[in-house]
Amino acid sequence: MDIIRPEYRKKSIRSYVVRAGRMTEGQRSAFERCWPTYGLQLDDGPINPEHIFGRTAPLVIEIGFGMGDSLLEMVQAEPETDFIGIEVHPPGVGRLINEAKLLALPNLRVYLADANDVLKECIGDNTLQRLQLYFPDPWHKKKHNKRRIVQPEFVQLIRVKLAPGGVLHMATDWQHYAEQMLEVLDEAPGFENCVGPQQYSPRPDYRPLTKFEKRGERLGHGVWDLLYRKLDEKM
Repeated sequence: MDIIRPEYRKKSIRSYVVRAGRMTEGQRSAFERCWPTYGLQLDDGPINPEHIFGRTAPLVIEIGFGMGDSLLEMVQAEPETDFIGIEVHPPGVGRLINEAKLLALPNLRVYLADANDVLKECIGDNTLQRLQLYFPDPWHKKKHNKRRIVQPEFVQLIRVKLAPGGVLHMATDWQHYAEQMLEVLDEAPGFENCVGPQQYSPRPDYRPLTKFEKRGERLGHGVWDLLYRKLDEKM
């Protein structure tokens, strides 16, 4: 496997485009130096978090961490929590694992792969304390809305992976996408809005402000956080 290329299975519609962004020498060399410590591979199949991290701890997954700034900040701020980041753009992965290595962070692992494939093939059911989806591609043209990652099927895949009481936390700076998220999740079986039906949540303290948020403010956009809790199936 070329570890600088994302792993993914064939599928008809994707929620992202793998951009041919230029990698710096530092980002490229990070794969050689840091991937053995932080990298996880789709082809290795189901993971055992206790084995990977060497402990029992709450597990959080973030899908689409970009250049990794906010995820890195959270990993440092919550040493009692284990984090797995999933991203398809190699420069961001290289930068994140390089910074993690410099800081000697033990509670982070990374996939360079499609999130749907990782969730289906590698993550056990009822294992996640939180799944984070911050500022996903809005695919703002109406004809492209079907490419948005927040769809009923994807939400139910997340529900299966969350532990009872686990939280799906989404954030976007596109109002139309926020409205779609709200509609999809309020209709999704097995979830409840953490602040009440049809309500957006205040930004939790654990989510850092990001460059996307600042960009949205410059463009006159709002930022919407949505938090949904997985219901105990026995309820």
